[in-house]
Amino acid sequence: MANTNQNKQLFEEKVLQLVAENQNFKITFSKQRHQNKEVSNVYLKTTIIKNQIQYSATYRHPRRDEVKNYAAEQMEGLLDNFLGNLFYNAVLFTENEETTLLQSKKGKSTLFSKKLSQEIIINTSHDHQKSRLIPEKTTWLQDLGIAGKDGKILDKSQDKFRQINKFIEIIDHLLKDFNNDQLINIADMGCGKGYLTFALYDYLSNAKKLRCRVTGYDVNQDVVALCYNLAIKHGFVGLTFQQKDIHQVSLTATDMVIALHACDIATDMALAKGIKAGARYIVASPCCHKQVRNTMKYDNVLSPILKHGILEERQAEILTDGIRSLILESEGYKSQVFEFISSEHTSKNLMITAVKDTPNPKAKEQIEALKSFFNLEYHHLEKELSEN
Repeated sequence: MANTNQNKQLFEEKVLQLVAENQNFKITFSKQRHQNKEVSNVYLKTTIIKNQIQYSATYRHPRRDEVKNYAAEQMEGLLDNFLGNLFYNAVLFTENEETTLLQSKKGKSTLFSKKLSQEIIINTSHDHQKSRLIPEKTTWLQDLGIAGKDGKILDKSQDKFRQINKFIEIIDHLLKDFNNDQLINIADMGCGKGYLTFALYDYLSNAKKLRCRVTGYDVNQDVVALCYNLAIKHGFVGLTFQQKDIHQVSLTATDMVIALHACDIATDMALAKGIKAGARYIVASPCCHKQVRNTMKYDNVLSPILKHGILEERQAEILTDGIRSLILESEGYKSQVFEFISSEHTSKNLMITAVKDTPNPKAKEQIEALKSFFNLEYHHLEKELSEN
């Protein structure tokens, strides 16, 4: 081992030599120093901007990424700051070599290189702006308080913006086989302030050029009035909003039913509406799972671990959404349950999608077995489907 300053200097000299020779490279900086509370990682790479070599650094913050570009003459100071103030470690990649600098808090360091058996392709394209299905400067984002007047997404809304785009990606995939010549009717149950409702209509109508009619339902009169007026303002003629409880909604000729973050049994109410309407697509992101947790009584092999409240809560969530997916399959849908968006951004991160298919003949038997195992008298979705 050598002292930190010596190996740090050798590493920086190696990088600066690559800069002087206009060679392509990329570097990952990691292991935050105690004074660095904001940036978890930095990824630095050679990039081409307007036919000139520059160096693009992506700063990874807990809830957002920030990209800055630097000229060659700025690199010496930049490297010294990264390795002296922000991070302990760095890994340098060239097309055929990997060089690692490891620094310890006690002032020791290691520097070593190895040849790569396979050549690395270093992408020098400038990727400052990510490709989004809903672009950042979409005007209705400003009216809904997600973006500022300059069109940039507010820091507090970064997670919401990611969620909007992830949702649209999922819908886009679901509709890959939908006939573009048909009118698609969509009902959004419990739409709230309408972030996802606006995004869905905007994308389908303006980006995909589909003929669509989207209706958002919510019990909050003020929210419904706000969304209704904004839809008119932005010329979204096929987007409307109605003040209704889910039970009050009557669906006919509906192709897709959506319920995003509808609390507890409200998710079951929306799923039942979609099933009864024979909707081709059903999309739900559940929130809260009180009904099953409050009614399941178990004395089985899982009892010793479910005495812990957090584990019981998670088991109830798994059971609730697992039975939901099986009920959908018993009613003639092909279901999928997956992570909607990383739990780093929201705890409400599960999504259930269902596409009209053939019934699963084993689903009802499997539902009864699960209910028996947890001594669960009923699942609320079953109750909703049994009512006229």
